[in-house]
Amino acid sequence: MENNTSLQQQLLEAGVHFGHLKKKWNPKMLPYIFAEKKGIHIIDLNKTVEGLQEAAAALKSIAKSGKKIMFVATKKQAKEIVTECAQRVNMPYVTERWLGGMLTNFNTVRKSVKKMQSIEKMLNDGTLDSITKKERLTLARDKEKMEKVLGGIAQISRVPAALFLVDIGHEHIALAEARRLGITTFGMVDTNCDPNKVEFSIPANDDATKSIAIITNYIVAAIAEGLAERQAQKDDEPAETQDDTENKAAKFEVGSDEDRERRRRGQSGGGRGQGGSGGQGGPPRRRTTGGPGGGGNRPGGPGGRR
Repeated sequence: MENNTSLQQQLLEAGVHFGHLKKKWNPKMLPYIFAEKKGIHIIDLNKTVEGLQEAAAALKSIAKSGKKIMFVATKKQAKEIVTECAQRVNMPYVTERWLGGMLTNFNTVRKSVKKMQSIEKMLNDGTLDSITKKERLTLARDKEKMEKVLGGIAQISRVPAALFLVDIGHEHIALAEARRLGITTFGMVDTNCDPNKVEFSIPANDDATKSIAIITNYIVAAIAEGLAERQAQKDDEPAETQDDTENKAAKFEVGSDEDRERRRRGQSGGGRGQGGSGGQGGPPRRRTTGGPGGGGNRPGGPGGRR
C-alpha cells in the first residue's frame, strides 16, 4: 500500500492526472475521471496505478518470453523520451513517422531496411569508392532518410508481439494495424480517447513531458526485470543440460555393456545350434529314405514303399 501511495504521489507531481477540456472528452472515459475542475477533467490516479501495474506485469511476461515490444510515439514531446527508453532495453521503436503498412506489409518494409543496411555496409567497406562523389552523396542522403524512419526497427526480423502507444488517438494507424494482426496493444489514454481500443489502457495525461516520462520509465523498468529473469534462466540452463548429458552418457555406457554381453551369448548359442542336425540352436532335419529309384517316402514312387 505504501508503494502505491508513493507511486500516486509521483504521478501527482508529474501532472499525470490532468486531462483535456470537458467539451473534448470521450464518454467512455467516464469510469476513469475523478472530477472536473475549471472545465478540465481530472483523471483518477487510483485507476492509473491499477492500469499501470497491470500493463507492467503483462509487458514483463512478454519480455521474459523473449518476444519484442515496439514503442510508438511520434509526438514531438515524446520522441526523445521513448527513443532513450526503448534503446535502454534494446526494443524496436518508431518516433519519427509511422509508415502505412509497417506491420501489415512488414515484408516490404524489411526490404527497405535491408537496402539501408546494404548501403551503409558499402559506404563503410569502401565498395563505393569507384563511383563519383555526387552518386556517393546521393546514396548517403538516401541512407540518412531511411535511417531516420526505419532506424528503430532495423534489428527486428518479424512482427513484434506487442505495441506500446503513447497517444492512441494520435497513433490511430499503428493501432488499427496492430488490431488487424491481433497484436497485443498497450497505451496511454487521455480523456479524449476511447480506452476500449487497446487491451491494456493506462489513463494518463499524454501531452506533458513529465507524465510521458514517468509512465514510460515505469514500463521500461518492468521490461528490464523480465529480460533479467530470462537471462538468469539462460545462465542456469547450461549446468542442467550438462548434468543431463552426463547421466544419459552413463546410461548409454551401462546399456551398451549389457547389450554387447547379450549379443555375444546369442551368437555363441546360435553357432552351436547350427553345427548339428539336432543341436540346441536349430530345428532337427527330416531324414528321408528312398529306394533305388530315388522316390523317397512317396507311396507312388518307383522305388518307394507302397
